Amino acid sequence: MPRFSPEFIDTMRTALEEVMSRIPLDQATPGIKAHVAELILKAAADGQTNYDALVATATSQIQTFLSLLS
Repeated sequence: MPRFSPEFIDTMRTALEEVMSRIPLDQATPGIKAHVAELILKAAADGQTNYDALVATATSQIQTFLSLLS
């Protein structure tokens, strides 16, 4: 399991909140938030450390996930 600095954890948390702000309120459930957090953690574990890239990765994947729920 990778170890992340406190600063990078804050970056991931901010990325999570940014992605969640793009999800319609009626779909922004705790389960969706957990899924988005998992996407961000996986990207970080794969070496992605750029805030914009974390947001873009999670946003692109969450749109696919949300479309399956519709």
